[in-house]
Amino acid sequence: MDYLLVCSNCGINYKSDYKKQICNSCNGLLAVKYKQNINNRLIKNNEIHSFWDFEELLPKSNYKHYELGNTKLIKTDEKNLYFKLEIENPTRSFKDRGSVIEVAKAVEYGYDKIACASTGNMAYSIAYYAKLYGIKSKIFISNNANKDKVKYIRETHDADITKVDGDFNMALKIAEQYAEREHAFLAGDYCYRMEGQRTIAYELARQIEDVSNIIIPVGNATLLSGVLKAEKEMFDAKIIKKMPKIIGVEAERCAPLYKAFMNSSKVIYEKPNTKADAIAVGYPTFGEQSIELLKQYKGLFVAVSDQEMIKEQNEFYNNYGLIAEMAGVAAIAAFKKLKKKLKGKSIAIISGGNI
Repeated sequence: MDYLLVCSNCGINYKSDYKKQICNSCNGLLAVKYKQNINNRLIKNNEIHSFWDFEELLPKSNYKHYELGNTKLIKTDEKNLYFKLEIENPTRSFKDRGSVIEVAKAVEYGYDKIACASTGNMAYSIAYYAKLYGIKSKIFISNNANKDKVKYIRETHDADITKVDGDFNMALKIAEQYAEREHAFLAGDYCYRMEGQRTIAYELARQIEDVSNIIIPVGNATLLSGVLKAEKEMFDAKIIKKMPKIIGVEAERCAPLYKAFMNSSKVIYEKPNTKADAIAVGYPTFGEQSIELLKQYKGLFVAVSDQEMIKEQNEFYNNYGLIAEMAGVAAIAAFKKLKKKLKGKSIAIISGGNI
């Protein structure tokens, strides 16, 4: 769809040919604002053939139609609980939905390299699509990142990796500086990624009716914000009768949004101390926005322990024969913690399977 980019901080509008995802005036985050409403026909179809079924609902670009998305929704052994298996994506995480959009935009804007800070999965995904599109990828990742993920990123997808003595937020600062200095497209948890990731909600609308709860692991809260955006679009278009409750899940050892939500306070940086590396983000990019949205639409945040995630990781493997990382099963742990309070059908997003 045709669109504008709007700064969420100062309100400046940019045309779609603006080549960044950060405001040139105030460094605020940009948001995609479409010039028309979503097309009901594209959502109401019952069958999903491809991620690209929803191309008309994405920022207009010259996309290559690689296979991704269209992931399974399965009924579980728990009453009223379903899993959305994002581990079926090419790099085994939901990140592919956003990466394929960001890399296409980088190519459209004439960049020959793309920079990204990551805890692991996003770097893997960006490097994967950068190689397919024929551009270079520069990755900034914490020294504490999963060694297997780093190996995949470097050896399988030819990424140039710089390890950072610090956490994700430190890596992000360095990535931003590099992108500006070296004329690289800065990818990551920004507006184009959110647009791609919101397709999870569109797929769910075709796969199942009358969903009451969607439970989402939270790192930078981009997926959570994107799903909320899509659900609001569908509600306004009368495609769904009511907004589902959106539940964001953080690790207890890195839960800045949960604490801010519960205390009605500002988000305060928290040094990550969890083994669930995919959600180990001390100051989430869309943190304040996600809290505001959840309060507006009566959602909530919950924190789960590393022990709870490890338990669900083992049960997920034993019960379904599938492998997920700790963050990937955070939504299951949250469901178990909340299930006596939840009514109706619940969807747990199984976000990643890279261990």
